[in-house]
Amino acid sequence: MKLMIMSGFLLGIGITLALFISINAIQNGGSETSTVNGPRAFQREREGDYNVYALKIPQKLSFAGEEVPLHMQDVRERMDRELLVNTYWQSNGLLLIKRAHRYFPVIEPILEANELPEDFKYLAVTESGLMNVTSPAGAKGIWQIMGDTGKEYGLEINKNVDERYHLEKATKVACDYLKEAKEKFGNWTLAAASYNMGMNGVQEQIDKQRMYSYYDLLLGEEPERYIFRLLAIREIIENPSKYGFNITDDDLYKHIPVRELKIDTSITDIARFAKDQGINYKILKLYNPWLRENTLNNSSRKKYIIKIPKREYYDK
Repeated sequence: MKLMIMSGFLLGIGITLALFISINAIQNGGSETSTVNGPRAFQREREGDYNVYALKIPQKLSFAGEEVPLHMQDVRERMDRELLVNTYWQSNGLLLIKRAHRYFPVIEPILEANELPEDFKYLAVTESGLMNVTSPAGAKGIWQIMGDTGKEYGLEINKNVDERYHLEKATKVACDYLKEAKEKFGNWTLAAASYNMGMNGVQEQIDKQRMYSYYDLLLGEEPERYIFRLLAIREIIENPSKYGFNITDDDLYKHIPVRELKIDTSITDIARFAKDQGINYKILKLYNPWLRENTLNNSSRKKYIIKIPKREYYDK
């Protein structure tokens, strides 16, 4: 009985002490939050503050020059969700920032040349995380292009060559698709949404619901999150320190200069071809992921450009 009384007494002291510490921590945290922009969980990690904090939604947001109606409650909540998910998924956020530094210099001039808003470079990040991945539906490459779509827009796709993995050519296809969607729907936001759900999918919902704004349409979970995820990723990549991401120039993935070889013949052994160029099979495939096998069948004498990274850069 005495042991139970003593245990209860100690437990009471412990609870009281814990409450005191918690209240003190909240008070201190509240007094400091006003002077720090980023999430406190990141800003004070080394000081032992592992709490999770809500984020402030930017007062104004736009996509491709089109205003996001943040006065609508559901729009604010959808934006809040993607900011929280993508900010507190720290490892993924850091990787996106690092990869963007490598791939954006390739994507940006192609968007500009095709008169697309620069915001569309974040669509590639949203689609693939800037990786040459394959979706469950079979979309491939950084721009996640389906086979039929790629062929329709002029990409070569077969067992030997798959230009959905060719960043420059795939970016041009994405531009052509988005410009066609903009012409169809009248704005860039619906054009971007159609990249996720198809032009026919968007048109079907417009006809069904008789609404002509992305923000007024009731869609499935993935397309409803799509634009907001893009906006959240853009916000984080453009303002990393605001969201607690501490990264220096040395941490970023570099764009490696290459020399270009023009090939109009078959290559019977790409591994041997790579060695003749002073690199190995792995490196050649990393810089030319559109080459899908150890051979390049080219009986038609088509002209291909193969990139060879300059050794003094990739060996660093």
